[in-house]
Amino acid sequence: MANNSAHPAQRATAQHFLPGGHPLSTQHSPLPPLARLSLNQMTTQRWSLREAADGCARAGLGWIGVWRDKLADAGVEAGAKLIRDAGLRVSGLCRGGMFPAATTAERAERIEDNRRAIAEAAAIGTSVLVLVCGAAPDKDIDAARKQIAAGIATVADEAKAAGVVLAIEPLHPAFAATRSAIATLGEALDIADEIDHPNVQVVIDVYHVWWDPQLYAQIARSAGRIAAYHVNDWLTTGGDPLTTRGMMGDGVIELRRIRHAVEAAGYRDGPIEVEIFNPTWWEMPGDDVLALMKERYRDHV
Repeated sequence: MANNSAHPAQRATAQHFLPGGHPLSTQHSPLPPLARLSLNQMTTQRWSLREAADGCARAGLGWIGVWRDKLADAGVEAGAKLIRDAGLRVSGLCRGGMFPAATTAERAERIEDNRRAIAEAAAIGTSVLVLVCGAAPDKDIDAARKQIAAGIATVADEAKAAGVVLAIEPLHPAFAATRSAIATLGEALDIADEIDHPNVQVVIDVYHVWWDPQLYAQIARSAGRIAAYHVNDWLTTGGDPLTTRGMMGDGVIELRRIRHAVEAAGYRDGPIEVEIFNPTWWEMPGDDVLALMKERYRDHV
């Protein structure tokens, strides 16, 4: 059973976006309050969960986005306690998903791993499990998408019982051949439509969706189904797209315009999570990264 008592704001945010919930707002705030800012652990990748939680507390942040490998290192129960002791709420757990596989046995094991991820999300008090849904094991992307839909549908009721939303994250097409069969927000919404379950929603990460000519129409289509919002920036210097995400303001993404659209679609009060894969930031002292992250959040998000 989910232990959500320590996280009323997170719980209210998730409920706000379930069908039949509160009316969706068409307004947006000119600047996002600092209280919404969340550190995704990948931004300070070399910090342990304890170090990240303590760093967030020193920086005055109220949210943290947790990665499962860091949680495993700490231990689920111990990790949940140290997060609570730091006065933090968990904006989301990364990651579940990776459903497509070449064999029935592999697919079954991946579904079991998602069941474990749901239990971990509930244990640390978050209502959001981010799904990086997986790549086609061969060239058949249509078959991979069917496996993704089937895998999510298999565990959706279990997620609901645990108080956890399964949040489908599309990945930029540069990742699609090797990392994800879901490359656009529209494709993520198509899967959610097919499953038609209140606990199957989407993640909007600006790095993956900013380029899409249909972005703003698809954000509007997402109304009532945005479980999480991630920010960073797209650099024009090239390199491996996995590890060249920029700090907000260093790239070409229209961050404020996208946030306004996301808020107009109803995601007004939920956490805004900074997720940056980049060795430049990993090599810096974590406290310095958080200080710059807060500054850029105020100036650009």
